[in-house]
Amino acid sequence: MLVLGIETSCDECSFALVSDGREIVSHVVATQIEYHKPYDGVVPEIASRKHIEMITPVFRQCMDIAADRGYGMNDIDGIGVSTHPGLSGSLVVGLNYAKGLSLSLGVPYVGVNHILAHLYAPQLEQEIPYPYLGLLVSGGHSMITRVNSYDDIEVLGASIDDACGEAFDKVAKHYGLGYPGGKVIDELARKGDPKAYRFPFSNLYKGAGPYDVSYSGLKNAAINQLDKFWDGKSEQSIENICASFERVAIDSLVRKLEKAAADTGIDTVVAGGGVAANHYLRESLGAHPEYRVYFPPLELCTDNGAMIAGIAYHYLHEEQYSPLDLGVSARVRGFRRI
Repeated sequence: MLVLGIETSCDECSFALVSDGREIVSHVVATQIEYHKPYDGVVPEIASRKHIEMITPVFRQCMDIAADRGYGMNDIDGIGVSTHPGLSGSLVVGLNYAKGLSLSLGVPYVGVNHILAHLYAPQLEQEIPYPYLGLLVSGGHSMITRVNSYDDIEVLGASIDDACGEAFDKVAKHYGLGYPGGKVIDELARKGDPKAYRFPFSNLYKGAGPYDVSYSGLKNAAINQLDKFWDGKSEQSIENICASFERVAIDSLVRKLEKAAADTGIDTVVAGGGVAANHYLRESLGAHPEYRVYFPPLELCTDNGAMIAGIAYHYLHEEQYSPLDLGVSARVRGFRRI
């Protein structure tokens, strides 16, 4: 079954053709970073307008690549499209495009939760047996989950305030490092001393879950309280600030993931989301020989159509189709603590 995947949940406009939920036939991602850089973050109105401009050219480029490999429009058996969570205006653009294609081609379509798709992304390279612990880390979400199947996850822990990627972006914005903040901090951190600043780990009190995380305190420490946490001898450089911030931001997640693995007895870990591209996170989880750790390739960490097509295959294969009156949802209940 050849599935067309459409992803427009935030600021990436992406199409992909994937065969049987695994083999990527064609894949195109058009980023909007240059349009949002002046604002050091995604502007929803700009994002939705750019999706309107980009969506047809990106679709045509995806189909041109497919044509070079012997596939055409008539070979598409179904369509998957991200419908939640995300920016409503952006999601609507992709959803309406999917509905139009579904009607014109006479094939079914299904709306996809793009969080589930992120946790499915590593399955595009190899089959990973269920259950496993899913670590979803992005600009909008920080979650530790138990993944029982492609569409069945249990949220064990989540951020009670800022998402991990959001904290990276805000620290980068404060120091004028540019956007996206996660990538630039990752690059600078590799040149710094991660112990130059002893930033605090969050101390969650009663009411928070045992696997929950918090980033507001760390963000405040890295922005407003540098002298308080400086070791008094290291160079007060931006590289050292980034390395020290990154260490605590990532170690906070890894510690909670270690607890979840010990409590559940699950030793398979699958990471997804934009922060899954972070070098320190990959090194930290890779240093645990007792875990089987799977990361998506770097190009599948951020939002992309391939993961949408991959997971949509399973819904379409089971004839779980979406109606034409399907809408979008900016948030999904239970995926954030706020």
